[in-house]
Amino acid sequence: MNKTNTLGGWCLNLTIWLAALLWLLPIMVAIWVAIHPASDQASFSLFSPLTFDNFIKAWHAAPFARYFLNTTLLVLMIVLVQLILATMAAYALVRFKMKFSGVIFALILLQLMISPDVLILNNYKTIGAFGLRDTLTGIALPYFASAFAIFLLRQTFKSIPLVLEEAAIVEGASRFYILRKIYIPLAKPIYIAFALVSISFHWNDFLWPLVITDSVNVRPLTVGLQLFSAPEQGVQWALIGAATLMTTMPLLVLFLIFQRQFIQSFMRAGIR
Repeated sequence: MNKTNTLGGWCLNLTIWLAALLWLLPIMVAIWVAIHPASDQASFSLFSPLTFDNFIKAWHAAPFARYFLNTTLLVLMIVLVQLILATMAAYALVRFKMKFSGVIFALILLQLMISPDVLILNNYKTIGAFGLRDTLTGIALPYFASAFAIFLLRQTFKSIPLVLEEAAIVEGASRFYILRKIYIPLAKPIYIAFALVSISFHWNDFLWPLVITDSVNVRPLTVGLQLFSAPEQGVQWALIGAATLMTTMPLLVLFLIFQRQFIQSFMRAGIR
């Protein structure tokens, strides 16, 4: 029995390592082509000279400073509005007595079953009617209401004892004060976890920004990267690798910083 368990454990560990290597393979190839000259990229020789010229060329080949600024402003706008709206909606669903609260929550969850790509045409018409095409607000507006954030915060708020709120009300605290001093601090791990997921998604979002933007002034990083794969310029793998690493590095750093909080938030909260 013990030998069977040991063999099963070895097989599981081997499968996990193989999956991790397969996941790392594209990243390792991108790093290799980014730090080596074009003449040595296909040889994969350990003695090939290293260079950082590809990063410099990639940075000057496109207005990456503007792309980074646009993406940062866009992601911060979306995440901030999502958290504010989701906090208010989740608190209202948990603590306010509404006749059709269950139906409202079911309709909110229905958003999770609809892919954003299905709504691109309708969203494009709506944003155009508002005069927000080719603006950061126009890119962000369809994502302001997040059913996933409302769901997570609602489940977390439900687990907070009602006696804490009742005691605060007796002391004369307002609803907003209770929300700021009781609910939000206790749900901090959920906020961190959702923020990381949302930042990762919107940082890498490509199709909707491509459809709704026309100029460099509001173009995010993912759309700007297509410049390096344009057929008329030829495929320059060194620049593509360097540009890809530059765009993904902020996400990797962010995840490494909040890795422990991110994992613990889902282990503690999960789906309550």
